[in-house]
Parts: sequence; C-alpha cells; structure tokens
Amino acid sequence: MSTGTSAPPVRLAWTVHVPAGVWGVAQGAAAPVVALAAREHGASLGAAGLVVALAGLGQLIGDLPAGRLVSRFGERRSIIGAGVLAVGGVALCLVSWSVVSLAVGVFLAGLSQAVWGLARQTYLAEAVPFARRARVMSTVAAMMRVGFFAGPILGAAAILAVGTRGGFAVQLVAVCVTAVLMGRVPDVGRSPRASGSPGDAVAREAGLWRVVVEHRRLLRTLGLGAALMGLSRTARTVVLPLWADVLGVDAATTSLVFGASAALDVAVSIPAGYLMDRFGRRALAVPSLLVLATGYVALPWASGVASLTVVALVLGLGNGLSNGVIMTLGADVAPPAQRAEFFGAWRLMHDAGAFAGPLVVAGTALVAPLGAAALVVGAASAAGGAVLWRYVPVWAPWPRPTALLVAPPPLADEAVPR
Repeated sequence: MSTGTSAPPVRLAWTVHVPAGVWGVAQGAAAPVVALAAREHGASLGAAGLVVALAGLGQLIGDLPAGRLVSRFGERRSIIGAGVLAVGGVALCLVSWSVVSLAVGVFLAGLSQAVWGLARQTYLAEAVPFARRARVMSTVAAMMRVGFFAGPILGAAAILAVGTRGGFAVQLVAVCVTAVLMGRVPDVGRSPRASGSPGDAVAREAGLWRVVVEHRRLLRTLGLGAALMGLSRTARTVVLPLWADVLGVDAATTSLVFGASAALDVAVSIPAGYLMDRFGRRALAVPSLLVLATGYVALPWASGVASLTVVALVLGLGNGLSNGVIMTLGADVAPPAQRAEFFGAWRLMHDAGAFAGPLVVAGTALVAPLGAAALVVGAASAAGGAVLWRYVPVWAPWPRPTALLVAPPPLADEAVPR
C-alpha cells in the first residue's frame, strides 16, 4: 500500500480544502430548489424526484471516463475542463424555461462533479500519509459540509430577493470560484506511477474494464456497501424538500431546515475522521447508516416545521458520521499502479447508489404515498449498515499501527492491502 508523501498544508488549503467548501456552498444552495424549480415548471412529485436524480446520473455516467481522463491528462487539466462544463450546466438551470432544460443543466453539473471528485481523491491518496488519511479526507468532506450549511442560508436570502432561482444564482457564483481554485491542483498523482516499475507501466495501460474485472469481488461486496451508503445520503436531498412541500412549508423555510441539518452534519464531520484513524473505518461506517435509517423511518410522522426539523437533524447527524468513509475506504484498497482507474470504478459503485436514492423516492412516490418512500430508504440504509459490518476491513485499534489489517481474510481474487 502506498502511503504517499505529505503535501504542504497551504497547498492543501487552497487547492483542496477551500474549494471543497465553496463547492459545498454550490450544492447546498441548489439542493432545496431543484425539486421546487421542477414543480414550478409543472412537474409532478415523481417527475421532480427524477430531475433531482439526474445530478446523480450525470456523476454516475462520468465516473469511469473521469478515471481515464485523470490518468491520461492529469488532475489540473481535467479539473479545468470539468469547470467549464459545470458553469454551463448551472447557468442552464438558472435560465431554464422548462422541465427538460432544467434537467439538462442538472445532468451537466453532475458530469462535472464526477471529474472534480475523482481528481481530488487521486491527489489526496498520493499526497497524504496513510496514518493521517481518514482525518484529511474527513476535513475535505467537512469543508464541503460547512459549505452545504452556508449554501441554504445564502440561498434562502437569494430566494427571498428573486424567487426560487436565487438558489441557482448562488450556485453559479460558487461553481465559478471553485473552478478557479481547483484549477491550481498539481498533477502529483501521476509522478509516482510514471517513475514506477515496468510492471506498473503495463498496469497503467490496462483498460478500465480490466481494472473492474480484476477487483470484481471487492466491488460487489465492499462496493455494495458503498452503493447503499450513497443511496442513503442522496435520498434525503429529495425526500426532505418534497415532504416539506406536502406539509405546505415555503421554499425559504425549507432551505433553513436544510441549513439546520447541515449545521449538525458539520459539527460531527471532523471528529469522524479522527475516530476512523483511531478506531477503524467500520466504527463510523456502520453507525452512520443506522442513524440515517432511523431518520427516514421517523419522517412519515413529521407533521410540521418543528418535527420536520428534528428529522432533518437526525439525518444530518447520520450524514456527518459517514463523513470521509467512502473516500478513505477507496484510498485504502486502491492499487497504487491503477489508482485513478480504480477510483473511477469505486466511485461508480457509490454514485450508482447516489443516483438510485432519488429514483427510489420518485418511483415509490408514483405508486404509493411519499411516506412509504422514506420507509423504503430507511430499510436500504439498515441493509447497508449490515453489509459494511461484514465487509469493511477491521484495522488494528489505536495505538497499534493502523496500517495492520487484522480481519477479514483476503478475498480469493483480490490483493488486500496489509
């Protein structure tokens, strides 16, 4: 397992942490208004959920090509290209004139997120030592959560000023700033592989399909848990605003409820990384999904702003506990010679679940009450906790070296890091 070398703190701050926070502002400002904008264009509850799901579809479709792009062109050029795409997609959402135009803009923004996320993960996996990996990954995710907390508040102010599209205006400004800052990321993830052995060079040339086949058992076991976590995380971004709409809560108040949820999310995010480095990944991965399951099961009983806020806080707590789990697990098990390509496949598993989350809500809402959709997602969250309990590697507890893998036994067709 490659441990990486530590990047200068100021470089991480301005090329990773700060832009992650600004990107969180973009996501937070848009999250409450995508479904509401679709409703303003005349979409049904189910159709509004489908529009929200298109962000996940764009990210899902972009994951495998993103791995190849980053491997071939490097982090910096890939990020710049994705930035252009992101600005175009969000601008289209801002000026959308129909459900279709809004859907296209959401989809393009999702594509750009696939490249940005993979390039950032590749950079950190190479630049940060293993002993500090979880806390650094969690800091990045925490910065995104700080932004996601601020985003709905800024979005609420913009909504009061110009209407629902004010959320997209905040998102557009934040995306432009993110693109400029992330465009300074160096291509450190390429140099170790470039100087590797001839065998590494052969591995680099392997197609994406070969990477998927070689690690198929890991992807269908641990990857399944990542997919269910993705489903649990993203379903809340559609089920909460739609439930608020059912209760008759206005857009600005809904945005503030999101902000309260994000505040608790942020409060537990950075400690989550330290706990993972000390007690192992499973110690945070499993409880986070069980808390999310509790929030979804409680949602159908929310009957007003106060009870809706309580449920949103429970979901925020669960999401915060899951902070950095997927990025850290992916970095733990990724083969150094095929890191970018593997991350593409790994992120595909998580993002497939993320895409399925809004679809599950939308599909269930088409044939049953919206409360039934929340219960279905709650059951999936609990199942995800069981899968991760079984398949997340158990790392030796602090203060023993966290690089020592003590369980479970290696899979027959996988190289498990030790």
